[in-house]
Amino acid sequence: MRQLSPAGQQAVDDISRRHGFSSDAVRAMLDAVINGNGTMAQFSHHEFGGSGQWMAGGMLMLGDMFNHGLKSRVDALCQELSTLVANQPGLLQTGSFQSQSQGSGHNDSYQQQGNWNPPSGQSGTGSSLFTPQADWWGPELRWPNSTGAQNGVRYAYFAQAHRLAIETGGHVTIYDTLDHQIGGVSQQQGSSGTLSFTSQYGTVNLSSLPVISGGGRQPDAWSPSSSPSSPAPMNSPAPAAASGTASESDIFATIEKLAGLRAKGFISDDEFNAKKAELLSRL
Repeated sequence: MRQLSPAGQQAVDDISRRHGFSSDAVRAMLDAVINGNGTMAQFSHHEFGGSGQWMAGGMLMLGDMFNHGLKSRVDALCQELSTLVANQPGLLQTGSFQSQSQGSGHNDSYQQQGNWNPPSGQSGTGSSLFTPQADWWGPELRWPNSTGAQNGVRYAYFAQAHRLAIETGGHVTIYDTLDHQIGGVSQQQGSSGTLSFTSQYGTVNLSSLPVISGGGRQPDAWSPSSSPSSPAPMNSPAPAAASGTASESDIFATIEKLAGLRAKGFISDDEFNAKKAELLSRL
């Protein structure tokens, strides 16, 4: 559980008195609402009839399913907590990440949440609910769009700063995400447990991203022309076979790549047709 600030503890105690639940129960529900990004909660507490689920808009399931009076109280509590956390800037994630597993068929999802670090001069409901948490990615980056952790690995994505921080075994590596707009994350099951991210270009190859710091590598010198989404110059030579002449398969593969660049608008029809004719003349 996050550590409550004095103002946060006062808010929990006030809500506890108004709704007739203990501070411990309200505290547990507050964490559940935050983990549900302010619009849903999965909880388990004896004061709420055991396990249950709540979703903004009227959906509520309790273990004590026929206790309509308890349902009304729990729904009112969740609604107030939802409003409370929504007024805390930076507490809830704003990214649209999708999390899934790959490889072995297991369905282990990341828990994604924002870190509470309110900007200077912003107070949300008047005071922060939680004491500030140390940022494991360092002081240079603030306000991640999404964070997550699983199996000893955690990440934080900063869309506007074009940065991705990954911590494994206590070592933090900061990547430059270039023009990738990362919108999905999964973890490969098995012995490696490596992270996999997706963007508008498909799967993001972390080894192709420049390392800004950490990871046992020196910061990469990166040229915009080396971006994985940038088209190759039109005067670049076609791939050559081991014998020094372009093979038929190499030529057709190059034409397919050029067609993909044309489809994305990186090259014009005239440029594509000219290069295609040049390549075919080598057959």
